[in-house]
Amino acid sequence: MTDLIEAVGLEKRFGEIKAVDGISLKVAKGEVLGFLGPNGAGKSTTMKMITGFLEPDAGKAAICGVDVFGSPKQAKALFGYVPEGAPSYAEMTPRTFLSFVAEIRGYRGAEIVTRVKHAVERAGLGPVFDQVIDTLSKGYKRRVGLAQAILHDPPVLVMDEPTDGLDPNQKHHVRELISDMSAEKAIIISTHILEEVEAVCSRAIVINRGRIVADGTAEDLMQRMHYHGAVSLKVAADRADAAIKVLSSASNVQSVETLGKPNGHLLLRAIPRHKEMAAAEVAALLRAQNIPVDELYVERGRLDDVFRKITMPEDGGSNA
Repeated sequence: MTDLIEAVGLEKRFGEIKAVDGISLKVAKGEVLGFLGPNGAGKSTTMKMITGFLEPDAGKAAICGVDVFGSPKQAKALFGYVPEGAPSYAEMTPRTFLSFVAEIRGYRGAEIVTRVKHAVERAGLGPVFDQVIDTLSKGYKRRVGLAQAILHDPPVLVMDEPTDGLDPNQKHHVRELISDMSAEKAIIISTHILEEVEAVCSRAIVINRGRIVADGTAEDLMQRMHYHGAVSLKVAADRADAAIKVLSSASNVQSVETLGKPNGHLLLRAIPRHKEMAAAEVAALLRAQNIPVDELYVERGRLDDVFRKITMPEDGGSNA
């Protein structure tokens, strides 16, 4: 795959605060990279440096091989940027704002009309096309920001919180649009919404205190949890001790955890010794001892648990 976005050793300090501390990343054509981190981690600052809107103290960035700071005009023609809050000219309508953006991009005459029409259709702005932007809902304002970013059909998209403020239907529409565009583009989505990563991202980077602390697919990240591949089950409370004894004595079970006691049942989790264990195998062990199971499934892990683990060192995570 061809790398369309590259950042090397980006650093940025604001007074005594080092907001970004040596961020390096690459995004290839066909990739949607989720850029995650807690508030204040340095996500937006990194996005602004990658797009050339903020000069780094150290490091460099390139879009399609073009140096963002050495050739800023050429580089900015190659990407669309949806900044945090998607600012625009509040007194304009989407029609006049997008026409203005198209003209700045160098389009003239009928080409402006064509480009604006296509962007409006893709962003779903038809119902508010001639409404003053300042009167639009937060969700529609975000869509106006998205429309201006895709107006010139760039090979690279950088999107800071693209679904912030959107209702579930609007989020679904934007995620579908991102998925539709992803094959031919390199896309970075800065977000704090973990479900967004599973919904549209092929890879995720987590940053904390200005540094990358994890990089991989959603599945890679979820494998960091000790219970990934474990078998969770629900048994009647009066058979719980027997179930724990059977599972604990199994050669491929490392440990058994008690998760809760809802409605006269006990929730158990069997942690595998070798990272994965077949649910059918656990069911067979219990069935052999006449222990009925009401519910049984294999754990994949949860991104919110991973996120907490790697961004909250006081709770057992790591900042390294």
